[in-house]
Amino acid sequence: MYLFMYLIVYFLLVFVLRSLLLWKKTGINPLTFNKTDDAHGYNGKIFSIISFLELIVVSIYAFKIEWYKYLLPFWYLENDTLSKVGWGFLIISLIVVWIAQSQMANSWRIGIDEKNKTILITKGLFSISRNPIFLGIIIANIGLFLLIPNAFTLLVISLSTTSINTQIRLEEAFLKREFENEYLEYLKKVRRWI
Repeated sequence: MYLFMYLIVYFLLVFVLRSLLLWKKTGINPLTFNKTDDAHGYNGKIFSIISFLELIVVSIYAFKIEWYKYLLPFWYLENDTLSKVGWGFLIISLIVVWIAQSQMANSWRIGIDEKNKTILITKGLFSISRNPIFLGIIIANIGLFLLIPNAFTLLVISLSTTSINTQIRLEEAFLKREFENEYLEYLKKVRRWI
């Protein structure tokens, strides 16, 4: 039950509340994934599928434990130590994502915003990692797997890692066009992950 509540709070804080705050402050909808069949639109659909899959898996674990066996659990990874590490990862993830979103301020988006001009953020967590929000999301997915190790949470890690890496490359191409030399200098100083 705690894991389900945490997942709801996580989504509400980092997606819903953050989106509402930005929209109220700027009038800009930060959700920029389009409905087209290009790579950006397709990746937006994959993000939605991953989020829905996480919600289903955690709901089964919280409310229908008798169905959990159908998620093909890795029983040999179920222990208190890995559960504690998993919770630690989830908490670290929320902190990293929230701080990174705060540091992006009005530049934060979910996807690529071709319509509204933003500034390039290079300070704070972005001086350590070019993608601290995505890093935080990967940390959360690993934490979820350590808490409830099964074939579906492993699938979440696999899908999200592939999707995030695709999104990063799309965003890098956009940022090179948008910020040119400023972004190229940033690439030389800060690595993609850490």
